[in-house]
Amino acid sequence: MRTWFWTLILFIAAVALALVLREHAGNVYLVTPHYLARASLTYVVLCILGLFIVLYVLLRLLAWFGDGPERFRLWRGRRAQRRDQTLLETGWISILEGRYEQAEKDLMKLMSKTRSQSSKVVAGLAAARAAHYQGQIAQRDQALAAARAAAGNDVRLKEASAVASAELYLDQHRTQEAIELLQDLQDASSRHLHATRLLLRAYRQEGNAERVYELTRLLMRRSGIERQEALGHIEFAAAARLCAGGAEQFKALWSDLKSEEKTLPGVALEAALIQERDGNYEEAGRILEPAIAASFDSRLLEAYAQCPPEFVGRRLAKAEEWLRSQPNNPVLLSTLGHLCLTSQLWGQGEHYLLRSLKIQGDLRNHALLGNLYDSLGRHDEAVSYWRKAASMAGTLPVLAVSTALPAADTRHDPSHTDADSLPSQDEGLPHYTYAASVVAEDLPDQGRPLPVVAEPVVPAAKPEQDSLSSSADLDDYFDTAPIPGVDLSQTSDRPRRSND
Repeated sequence: MRTWFWTLILFIAAVALALVLREHAGNVYLVTPHYLARASLTYVVLCILGLFIVLYVLLRLLAWFGDGPERFRLWRGRRAQRRDQTLLETGWISILEGRYEQAEKDLMKLMSKTRSQSSKVVAGLAAARAAHYQGQIAQRDQALAAARAAAGNDVRLKEASAVASAELYLDQHRTQEAIELLQDLQDASSRHLHATRLLLRAYRQEGNAERVYELTRLLMRRSGIERQEALGHIEFAAAARLCAGGAEQFKALWSDLKSEEKTLPGVALEAALIQERDGNYEEAGRILEPAIAASFDSRLLEAYAQCPPEFVGRRLAKAEEWLRSQPNNPVLLSTLGHLCLTSQLWGQGEHYLLRSLKIQGDLRNHALLGNLYDSLGRHDEAVSYWRKAASMAGTLPVLAVSTALPAADTRHDPSHTDADSLPSQDEGLPHYTYAASVVAEDLPDQGRPLPVVAEPVVPAAKPEQDSLSSSADLDDYFDTAPIPGVDLSQTSDRPRRSND
């Protein structure tokens, strides 16, 4: 548009000049001491314009030749910039494609050739990422050090180096080094959301619940974190804070949580546990109920089933109310069965437990049914369900009976624990809890096999065994197992030790 505008102006000027010269025809005289020159006015004007054009072109040519070195330097700079841009783009494309080895070669070549400070830093950080993905930690650290050195005192480049380094350190679980790099950025500006998210990740790896809680709240206010991710961090941090605070700080910590956060499974479980330790089972039930209604988490339902008989009525009514909306939930049916057994509603408890087993086989249900049938005197059925529970646990082997070698006398084994010496159910467990249900519930959490205590087959006592002391040698103990029909005094290659 601008070109057409100036062309129109020049055309108008040329036409106006032609009209003026035509209407004002005249002569121009040039008088010198020895010469007299005469020319028309039009000719003189045209000669002056032509001379101006020639001089302008000559001056432009001289300037072009004079600026040759500078122009060549600028051309080389532009060519180097295009080369740097091409190498950087190729390197990043290779990283995104997963061709890390080729990316590292291109980026290291860029670092060695470029004169641009920013290009050197970006290439170093990208090369460090490529080396990190290949598991070459030494090369990665060298590239990070080169990038930090190239950043110099440039604030933005220093921040970029710190954030990129911290992110790679977190992948390697070098939490403390990442925190040292990110903490300065967080202190300088709380609006540096990416650095704050990385710092949150670092403190989560470190298990610092207070800092996780604080940073998650900050990111939620800044809309810098997705809601589900924030709830996950809040669940971890709030549960840890409640556990550390105990009953003394429970009220303050609980009131600091939003209603949605109080229904998170980990938070509700920890809060209910604190209340149960103080004997507040009714309050513990009120904490668990909205959490169960929100998620029907199996951990919450199993915790809801643990209560003394005097608190079963309200919980049983609430669980039956939930059953209307979740009729095929096996964990809810198992919870109802457990509550019925606690209140000695045998028939109803059997009904719920069998319904739960039809939907999903569960160790806990088999153990509870075993307890139920044992209480009703149906011992064969009780043993059958206990065996099913043991087979599902995978920890209790089936021992074949050997007729050649009977069981050893374990009464004097110093490492043996007699079943009769263990505390009774009334002493070791609350009177409302079933022992088999406790075993079934604790197996997944403890992750270790239960010891099998077999009832020893007691052979005829020998006179010399009665004098064994608690400090007897274990070799003496293992010599006490009798073998029917074999005289050990004749077959042994070594003399028998005296029990004296």
